[in-house]
Amino acid sequence: MGDMSNEIKLLTGNSHTKLAHLVADRLGIDIAKTMCLNYSNEETSVTDPLLTFLRPNNTVFILQSTAPGDVNDGLMELLIMIHACRTASARRITAVIPNFQARQDKKDRSRAPISAKLIANMIQTAGCNHVVTMDLHASQIQGFFNIPVDNLYAEPDVLRWIRENLPLEKCVIVSPDAGGAKRATSMADRLDLSFALIHKERPRPNEVGRMVLVGDVKDKIAILVDDMADTCGTLAKAAKTVKDHGATEVLAIVTHGILSGNAIENINNSCLSKVVVTNTVPLGDKIQRCPKLRVVDVSATLAEAIRRTHNGESVSYLFTRIPI
Repeated sequence: MGDMSNEIKLLTGNSHTKLAHLVADRLGIDIAKTMCLNYSNEETSVTDPLLTFLRPNNTVFILQSTAPGDVNDGLMELLIMIHACRTASARRITAVIPNFQARQDKKDRSRAPISAKLIANMIQTAGCNHVVTMDLHASQIQGFFNIPVDNLYAEPDVLRWIRENLPLEKCVIVSPDAGGAKRATSMADRLDLSFALIHKERPRPNEVGRMVLVGDVKDKIAILVDDMADTCGTLAKAAKTVKDHGATEVLAIVTHGILSGNAIENINNSCLSKVVVTNTVPLGDKIQRCPKLRVVDVSATLAEAIRRTHNGESVSYLFTRIPI
C-alpha cells in the first residue's frame, strides 16, 4: 500500500454528478462516498461517510457546479461540504466550481448588492483555501477573494471544436455585446479570423433593446461567442441582426449553457443553426428538446487542473492548451 494521505480526494454534491464522474474517470480515481441530503424541512445535511475517509493532512477537491433552478441549494451544499472537511482537519480544500453563478459583480445602479463578493466571503469563511473555476462572467471576481483563484478558459476546447467542424476561411467571430469583445477578439486572433461586434441597448436585465452591428459579416458563417446563455433572448436577437446583414449561417458558442426559462423555445425558433455549449452546467433533457444543441466536454481540462494543483505544477499551462 502506498501513502494514502497523498491521494487526490475528490468530493461532489448533487448538482452535477455527471461532470464529477467524468473528471474522476479522467484522473483514474473514485469519487469519495458522501451523502448530501435534505431533511423534510429542506435543510441540507452532509452525512458521516465524508468524515470517515478523511485523514488529517489530506488535500481535498470539491467539485460543485450550480444547476439552473438549483443555484442556492448548490451553493449551500458546497459551503457545508467545505466546512465539514475543515472540521475534519483537511490540510487544503480546493473548491472546483466550473460555473461560478454570480453575475452581480458591480453596482450597476444605486444601492444594488454586489452579491458575487458576498459569495466569495461565504466560501472563504466556510474554510476554502483555493478556488478553481472556468470563464468567470467578469474576471475582476478573482479579486473578491483573498485566496488564490484559478480562472480556467474553455477557449482551447472551443477552438478545437471550431477547427474540426467549420470551414475556417468562411467564418467571422461576432461578440453579441461590447462586454464580450475581449473574449471574441482573443478567439479571432487565435484563429486568424475577422471580428465584428454588436452594440445593444439594454433597458432592463434580461431584456434587449436596439442592436447595431459594427463590422462585416456578409457571405460569412458568423460565430457568436459569449460566456453564458441564459434565456437566449440576446443570442436570438443577435443572430437575427447578423443574418439581416448578409451572413450565410449563424451559430453560437457559449461556455455556460444555463438555458433557463424559455431558452429552448428561443433557440428552436431562432435563425441559429447550432448552439454549442460546454458541460460545465448540467443539461438534463435539454439535448433531446433542442436538436440544435452541441456539447463540448471540458472534464479533461478540469481534471488536469486538479492534477496540476495537487502536484504543485503550473495551471496557467491550460490557459492556451488542451490536455492530451
